[in-house]
Amino acid sequence: MLKKLHERAALFRAVRFFFENNAYLEVETPIRNPVLIPEATIRPVAAAGFFLQTSPELCMKRLLAQGYGKIFQICKCFRGQERGDRHLPEFTMLEWYRAGGDYQSLMAETVGLLCFIADEMEGGGMDMQVVTLLRKSPRFLTVAEAFHTYTSISVEQALADDCFDEILVEHVEPNLGQNRPCFLYDYPLELGSLARRKEGDSSLCERFELYVQGVELANGFSELTDVAEQRLRFTNELQRAEKWGQEGGAMPEKFLGDLHKMPDACGIAFGLDRLVMLLTGASTIDAVVSFSPEEL
Repeated sequence: MLKKLHERAALFRAVRFFFENNAYLEVETPIRNPVLIPEATIRPVAAAGFFLQTSPELCMKRLLAQGYGKIFQICKCFRGQERGDRHLPEFTMLEWYRAGGDYQSLMAETVGLLCFIADEMEGGGMDMQVVTLLRKSPRFLTVAEAFHTYTSISVEQALADDCFDEILVEHVEPNLGQNRPCFLYDYPLELGSLARRKEGDSSLCERFELYVQGVELANGFSELTDVAEQRLRFTNELQRAEKWGQEGGAMPEKFLGDLHKMPDACGIAFGLDRLVMLLTGASTIDAVVSFSPEEL
């Protein structure tokens, strides 16, 4: 454990060095919030009349709206009913946002981060197979192509049967990023509640996920800045959450009030605990944190 915590600290230093060298400002936003992003599939954690953040996304976008053009943050996030070899109810997230970019330029920037991390983390007992893999040119695969290649069902049918996530996890994800990083992109519009519609195909959104050795590391997209459309998507998410008996949902009015001032931008959430797990060859995420929930 002592060695892995040193390696974890080294990774965090490398990440900060990358963003500082690229003129990003490191920011901090509140961990407790009165209102969270309406996401029906994520269970919030209540905290004395507030909620622990599931992501710093709303606050960071409000900073973009105030004129902060390139920002990043390493912070704790919290999600209820999430526990497993790759899931913790309290985990460490890297998020960064950049004015003027889109999901294509964000994927390219993410490749730069992976290569930088590989260079900085080489040696010192790291898993050299993973280090070498991070340097390789990535594979780019649309969601439709992935379902056609690895499943016997179309994306449209999976959505209609309400089994998209199950099919993705069981049949698609294990095949992604095994020999080189893989960007899975162009998600159905209904699976990107904060992502911009894809230009030229309004049934899709400009969203991607990054995979390495079958592990999802990041979720990024071109940001939706249309206030009316964002409100409608949030309304749909709140209705889904209510249908499933999820409590605590509310419309984030202050975020929507700032959204009209936000420039075209891109943003990404990157799971640092999972990256440490891969780089150190750990079999579970518990091995790369100071204490698992069961040890507290």
